[in-house]
Amino acid sequence: MKTTLRGKLLPPALAILFSVLLCTIALLISGDNPLDAFGAMLGQLFRGTTAIDTLNSGAVYYLAGLAVAIGFQMNLFNIGVEGQYRFAAVIAAIVGGGTVLPPVLHTLLIIIVAVLAGALYALVPALLKVYRGVSEVISTIMLNAIAIGLIAYLVSTDAFGVQIGNNIATKPIPESGWMPGIPFGEGGTLFGFVFVAALVGIGYWVLLNRTRFGFELRASGESPTAATAGGVDARKMILTAMLLSGGVAGLTALPELLGRDHEYLQTSPAGYGFAGIAVALLGRNHPGGIALGAVLWAFLDKSAVSLDNVGVPQEITTIMQGAIVLSVVIAYEIVRRMELAAEQRRVGRQLGRDTSDVAAGGSV
Repeated sequence: MKTTLRGKLLPPALAILFSVLLCTIALLISGDNPLDAFGAMLGQLFRGTTAIDTLNSGAVYYLAGLAVAIGFQMNLFNIGVEGQYRFAAVIAAIVGGGTVLPPVLHTLLIIIVAVLAGALYALVPALLKVYRGVSEVISTIMLNAIAIGLIAYLVSTDAFGVQIGNNIATKPIPESGWMPGIPFGEGGTLFGFVFVAALVGIGYWVLLNRTRFGFELRASGESPTAATAGGVDARKMILTAMLLSGGVAGLTALPELLGRDHEYLQTSPAGYGFAGIAVALLGRNHPGGIALGAVLWAFLDKSAVSLDNVGVPQEITTIMQGAIVLSVVIAYEIVRRMELAAEQRRVGRQLGRDTSDVAAGGSV
């Protein structure tokens, strides 16, 4: 149990400590006070709407991280979460803005459309992987680029876009399609989709740890050859894993779409899919770890504005995020080797005691 906890908790802790150390060095070189910078970031959490904004953004990063983690369980590197969630968001916004339905039903329709659109966009690299052996890394990177062009066309006034001031967006979603949040007065409003994201995380854990499919998925990721010998259809598992990953990716933009924006703008935020890779790595594909990683990532984003008050560039948070991404994989490898060495020493001691016992028995 002790070894398991160390293997799960120590690598993220090492990655975060290393990023803090790197940022401290960068601040000292630039002549800034690290204590002032980190103190301002922590203090910002308790000002205005920062705490609620952190949770809201954390839900977005959490869904992106879960989408990436599903692929990781199958040893699939789904870099296409970025394109999948953005494509799904546009399609969901178009359908939501052009549909008239009663409340709840309208919201459910938008959610279902987002899931199906994300899964549909993930189907292309899945089929290429299964039937042509094309690396999902290459195909999803290319599809991310294609998604940018598709979105630009769909949101243009020649397609489904409408002019709103100096910007172009999809037709606004009627209030019947919104998802209400929990107001905290001056502290902001917590998106209702935060709780949906939590349910998705619970479903992810149950699927992987309490179902036959989850066992087969993890087994196929650990050893495709052994899983195939045990009767598991490797092609089916790859296809299913990619579709699930794309479906969860389709939910990524919905916290903001249903809780705040109610339309998809040409200037809507991007980059959540790439951040989800870092969040999944930081949380080691565990729903609880991914949640902590998502909140940390969101906190670094939201607290960056406080650095201007102490004369420190906001880019220091980007350095910290980048350092976490670079160091988390190294940290896991270091801890893995530490655990392996400890296990070898334990086995060596046990063999030594067994040999001594045999020798003592023989002398008698």
